Amino acid sequence: MGGAFMAAAILARAGSRIGLPTIPLFILAGILLGPNTPGIVLVKDPHDLEMLTALGLVLLLFYLGLEFHMDDLKSGGRRMAVAGSIYLLLNVGAGLGFGFALGWGTSEALVLAGVLGISSSAIVTKILVDLNRIGNGETKPILGIIVIEDIFLAIYLAVLQPVLSGAEGPGEAALQAGKAMAFLLVLATVARFGTKVIGRLFDTRDNELLVISFLGAAVLVAGISEWFGVADAIGAFMVGLMLGSTTSAERIRTLVHPLRDAFGAIFFFGFGLSIDPGDLPSVAAPVALAVLLTIVMNVVAGLAAAKLYGFGARPASNIALTLLARGEFALILATMAATAGLDRRLSPFIAGYVLVLAVLAPLAAGRSHWLARVLPGGKPPPGGGAALDPTPEAAGAK
Repeated sequence: MGGAFMAAAILARAGSRIGLPTIPLFILAGILLGPNTPGIVLVKDPHDLEMLTALGLVLLLFYLGLEFHMDDLKSGGRRMAVAGSIYLLLNVGAGLGFGFALGWGTSEALVLAGVLGISSSAIVTKILVDLNRIGNGETKPILGIIVIEDIFLAIYLAVLQPVLSGAEGPGEAALQAGKAMAFLLVLATVARFGTKVIGRLFDTRDNELLVISFLGAAVLVAGISEWFGVADAIGAFMVGLMLGSTTSAERIRTLVHPLRDAFGAIFFFGFGLSIDPGDLPSVAAPVALAVLLTIVMNVVAGLAAAKLYGFGARPASNIALTLLARGEFALILATMAATAGLDRRLSPFIAGYVLVLAVLAPLAAGRSHWLARVLPGGKPPPGGGAALDPTPEAAGAK
């Protein structure tokens, strides 16, 4: 673990000198020092870091919940639902069509629909933090889409699991999906009506007690969520959402930063451990096509979300490129596919696809102004000057 931290730190510091984001460098450290690459092997079995990487994901999503205020959800819930639904319709639909076009099988197509359709909450959060965009106007629809994706993810996993494992019938599948939805409803109800009570429970002047309290709550609810068939990340997000509206919110944000950064690095390092570079050449062509398809669908979805919110070209490009990354959910699906005995090409395809987008997304998001220039309304008007965005939020995003 110490070697993982040091390797991630050394590569990230070297990369920062030439302007590279930390996420792909943390992943690269895992690839280079994992069991699938010749040379020094720090971790022979990626499962050895499984709990630590899970904690990294929980803390990243807990922090995301802290930044997503209940007032934003109340005032913009309908637009967020529409934006998230459009994003899912475009990307999941494209993934399903791509899966059938490959001809690997119906179950494989269902897996690919989820792989191509769902963004990486962990990478999206890290991009927003690294690029200092948490306060931007377009960040609200980005977070809204992530929330809708995570809710869809819970339902999708609940439905897909019995399909892949050969559930005894639609009744069993419906029971698992219903259990997940009931738990999500309980979390949403507590977040909506229980903020004052929760605030009193976490009201302490002692920073040590506050850290233990919010960390325990986030991890406990994440674990219970997983037991109910809901992604652990969404449970942690909901705890952050609840605590983000309490009087202790600002102190919690400050105290969680070092935990988020440290275990977030381990999450991406562990992600790299699972990738075998030797498997990638055999699926290079479908990976390239899938990446191109995802970029096109994300740009279309970004334009649609920007129009819904009245944003201009720059926020639209920020939305499209920030949500581009795929990650932890795709790896979950790869594990499910391998366990179910699906086509062997799925695992290396998912690894290659996720790796390319995990590297490309942070780089592209940091240069979103290049995309903005070619989007509608992104070119400067004749005679010079900058193209104007129609809203104050969009102006702030610039």
